[in-house]
Amino acid sequence: MVAIIDYGVGNLFSLKSSFAAIGEEAVVTGDPEVLHRADRIILPGVGAFGDAAEKLRRTGLDRAVCAEAAGGKPLMGICLGMQLLFEKSFEYGEHPGLGLLKGEIRPIAERIPGGLKIPQMGWNALKIRRPSPLMKYTKEGEYVYFVHSYSAVNCEDSLIASTEYGAELTACVGKGNIFGCQFHPEKSGSVGLKMLKAFCETEGKA
Repeated sequence: MVAIIDYGVGNLFSLKSSFAAIGEEAVVTGDPEVLHRADRIILPGVGAFGDAAEKLRRTGLDRAVCAEAAGGKPLMGICLGMQLLFEKSFEYGEHPGLGLLKGEIRPIAERIPGGLKIPQMGWNALKIRRPSPLMKYTKEGEYVYFVHSYSAVNCEDSLIASTEYGAELTACVGKGNIFGCQFHPEKSGSVGLKMLKAFCETEGKA
């Protein structure tokens, strides 16, 4: 069973439908006990980093997520959920993240040429930087759907794939049992579904 965390931000039910489409049971929950019983966890998110991080802390789900990840359970962050896996963000101030991956979140405006639209919104190709179980069914150059104004930097330790938008931007990360996608696999057609399938086949760690 896949637990999709409900903490007030995220496109939860399209994610649940995507798992149904690949034959995987998924539940939307804010209950730490359900997270503990689940085989895998999805941390979704849309909106502002600081607000989302505060909601996680207020509900105690930050501690639950970190405990499950530390225990070896596969965890995947999507969009803002991926950003929350890192140490901190500089979105409207400085805000601490979950610290499960090394790196920080910075505005893409700092890196891309002027004239390019922000947020980056639409389909962009993936450049696979190193092998990962998450890329089991994904090929170099396949397109996925992005909507974001911020990007993970200083994250070479976990970088799996990038995308070109005036500069190389982080698209996908993973280290051990922890994974993240800046794009939306649930909005990325068959490519996204294959990635969710690969996540459901990843092994945890003891």
